[in-house]
Amino acid sequence: MAAEAVVTMDGWCALHDTRIFDWTSWKMASEKQRTEAVEEFKELMTKWEAVEDENNGSQSIYKVLGNKADLMFIFFRPTMDELEEIKREINKSKIGDYLIPGYSYVSIVEMTMHNPMDEGKDRELSPYVKDRLKPIVPKWEHACFYPMARRRWKDANWFEIDKEERTKLLYEHGMTGRKYAGKVKEIITGSIGLDEYEWGVTLFAHDALQFKKIVYEMRFDEVTAKYAEFGDFLVGNYLPKEDVSTYFAL
Repeated sequence: MAAEAVVTMDGWCALHDTRIFDWTSWKMASEKQRTEAVEEFKELMTKWEAVEDENNGSQSIYKVLGNKADLMFIFFRPTMDELEEIKREINKSKIGDYLIPGYSYVSIVEMTMHNPMDEGKDRELSPYVKDRLKPIVPKWEHACFYPMARRRWKDANWFEIDKEERTKLLYEHGMTGRKYAGKVKEIITGSIGLDEYEWGVTLFAHDALQFKKIVYEMRFDEVTAKYAEFGDFLVGNYLPKEDVSTYFAL
């Protein structure tokens, strides 16, 4: 008998978009060209902020550590069309001439119906559920993104174990995460049928050390130790609009 699929509640569409900045070409541009490009980019950010103010989406930009990228854009919007439009706006902008596309990840904000305490309740009317499905990105100092999937090994196939066992394992996993309340915020997005892995995990913290601590502790939960596979991790420092000029200054 096949294992029962989990019902999900789905929210905003998500795009994680990393870019490598062409500093060599940027240095060869005139000061006027650089100033115009930066000012136009800040205007674009102001436009995005207005969308967030109306609760029609959210976003943030991060300075990526390491050499995987220079910048990471995180966008949440109601539709995939809006995400594609944003990507096009960036590419058409003056500063877009210097932003070389790197890694990207497409997904949709997701909540599962695993928790038995929530069965039978009108989850659609819950403010908590609405906040989870339409998240406003916390403007904390650091962000960490990684994709993940569940194993299909012969003796450890997540998609063959029954729903009750999956619920139990995920509940225990969630209890580990609760230890970091106030230290780490998390947004889970589903990407089955949309990208290479099955879920995306985005973490936010005031202290990047908390990423190391929470991920390490969760590795010992059975749901991770036995069933989890991970892609590359991306970590970045928050770049607010008021710091954009300084970031691109020579």
